[in-house]
Amino acid sequence: MTARSPRFTESTQGRLRRLNLVASLPPVAIAAVVLLYTDARSWWHLLVLAPGAVAALVAFERWTANDLARFVLPCLVVAGAVWPLGVLVTGSPNAYWGFCAVGSLAMREVRRRRVLAMGGLFGYVAVVGAARLLVQRDDVAGVLVAYVLVPTGLTVVVTVLTVLGERFYDLIRELEQTREREAELAVVRERVRFASDLHDIQGHTLHVVKLKIALAQRLLDRDTARAEKELRETYALVSDTIAQTKELAYAQRRLNLTAEIENAKNLFEAAGIQVRVSREAEVDTRVSELLGQVLRETTTNILRHAQATQVRITLAETGITIVNDGVTAAGPPELRGLAALRQRVAGDGGELSVEECDGRFRTAVVFPPVRAGAAPTVSREDAR
Repeated sequence: MTARSPRFTESTQGRLRRLNLVASLPPVAIAAVVLLYTDARSWWHLLVLAPGAVAALVAFERWTANDLARFVLPCLVVAGAVWPLGVLVTGSPNAYWGFCAVGSLAMREVRRRRVLAMGGLFGYVAVVGAARLLVQRDDVAGVLVAYVLVPTGLTVVVTVLTVLGERFYDLIRELEQTREREAELAVVRERVRFASDLHDIQGHTLHVVKLKIALAQRLLDRDTARAEKELRETYALVSDTIAQTKELAYAQRRLNLTAEIENAKNLFEAAGIQVRVSREAEVDTRVSELLGQVLRETTTNILRHAQATQVRITLAETGITIVNDGVTAAGPPELRGLAALRQRVAGDGGELSVEECDGRFRTAVVFPPVRAGAAPTVSREDAR
């Protein structure tokens, strides 16, 4: 079984947000420093304007961590207070930047009346910017351009782009959920196949047993020997069914390795996972059934417990190797369902090993060459 648990899986959306943090936070921080350097003409100007830039950086970092809801209100209050101070006190036309950044990110937390909220955001930037006319009445055109049109226009652009970007993350989340449902459906199909096998074994047997017991009851009075024969056959049939059910429960029914490989490919492809199968040699028929059981168990584990995008299955003269990506959890891998198979492999002289390295999980079964016994053939690959 793969070493990751569903509770510790790392979603694609989370990885993209962290990528945003690494790629976008440095430019955002540099832009904040440049704006502060441009607008701050004294040390106390810096004290007035810096909280807005800090609020923007905090909001951006919390947004990448998908934890903006707890910080959005204080960041909005701080950045919203810096903008009028920059307009009326320090004469800083770029003081809106912090409020623009926080406000655009805050739109993702607005589920109802988002258009009204966006209108309030743009209106606040414009009205506060127009307040510059209270202290600078000699250049109306310059004030309207520097404090109203440019800040409001850029706020509109940034907000629209942010909302569209958030929609992109929503699509990623929906695709991820669809993939998870497909993987669960593949597991369900495997369970249905198991249930069908169980029904084939027990359903027919129980029906025959019912008929034979009814026949034996009718024969007890007039043909005791025949009734005894029917009961012996019933006993043998029940014993055989118990043995078959036990074999099924412990995955000991005969499997066709080629069929299991094809089934695994179909299941992985249904879950959107790229599969590559390499045949380096023909596997000895004496161990192919056991290898098929290992492949079936590993396939189920990958679908249920990994976020794999690629799976590589390699058949060699001495065994099989399955490697999948999508593993990020730390700690030693857990065998669980493979534990019983490891004992069977060891009992047949082979070795089943599992290991995790660099985000990849490797399941391998190796038998001694004398056990495999198959002559090497020309290597061939079936790539999917």
